[in-house]
Amino acid sequence: MDDDAFHHVPVLVDRVVELLAAVPDGRFVDATLGGGGHAAAVLAAHPGLELLGIDRDDAALAAAAERLAPYRERVQLVRGAAGDLAGLVRAHPPIHHRTPGTGVIAVLLDLGVSSPQLDRADRGFSYRSAGPLDMRMDRRQGFTADDVVNHYDYATLARVIRDNADERFASRIARAIVEARPIEDSSHLARVVRDAIPAAARRTGGHPAKRTFQAIRMEVNAELDQLAAALDDAVALLQPGGRLAVLAYHSLEDRAVKDHFRDDATGGCTCPPGLPCACGAEPTVRLLRSGAWKATSDEVEVNRRAESVRLRAVEKLGEPA
Repeated sequence: MDDDAFHHVPVLVDRVVELLAAVPDGRFVDATLGGGGHAAAVLAAHPGLELLGIDRDDAALAAAAERLAPYRERVQLVRGAAGDLAGLVRAHPPIHHRTPGTGVIAVLLDLGVSSPQLDRADRGFSYRSAGPLDMRMDRRQGFTADDVVNHYDYATLARVIRDNADERFASRIARAIVEARPIEDSSHLARVVRDAIPAAARRTGGHPAKRTFQAIRMEVNAELDQLAAALDDAVALLQPGGRLAVLAYHSLEDRAVKDHFRDDATGGCTCPPGLPCACGAEPTVRLLRSGAWKATSDEVEVNRRAESVRLRAVEKLGEPA
């Protein structure tokens, strides 16, 4: 793969840099590294950070290595999943040992599939071109979209499409896929999904197969499970004063991040709103904004993927080490 394909414009990069520029010197973990665009900008703005960059995609890591070459003395790149964040951090100690323990002072998660992955037909992520039913972020993994599309039973397939994408026609789509088997490739799948959706509903909301492809991709890569584990690990690993920033591109992911951050910021308090806490809950983070940051119209004009992004961030509480 041409590594230049991964050199796309990172979403909300200025805001991410601003949020992470405020942390002390230490270790910055980009657990969904992609082509390294966010990481390069953060390292350029903060000379006191060293990077542990993690990604499941070998092509992304190759592109990131090139992009991050100017900072190579403070960069480690590792192939792995964000859901294994704690284990990967333990297995790869800091380069310069600036802080005690793991020394993690910043974590970034940029969720979903990247534009370069969508652009490669042979990865199978796109509903706009013919490619294999693959959709794996880690191509060492055996489980592919073909297993979901051609081998899940009707009920399981309908649940995946409904739960992973809020698709209101999940049952119709699952029935159509089962009846059309074997589905040959991503283009064939897109046609089956399109034809299963009522004509009136196809006229709005973008490509009719978009949600179904999202749902299958998330199932193949266990993305919601990965996200939950990554959020738990990130908050636990952060040093006091450290920050976690998360970019989400659809409501399911953003809702999971919002709920996790709310629980961390309240300590899981169950007391009635407006009354002093009497349940003994202890907050572990503070919200850096009550809502989410969104892209400006200028950013969306440059990068259409930014239109749906929601950025949320928290800071770890406690006394600095």
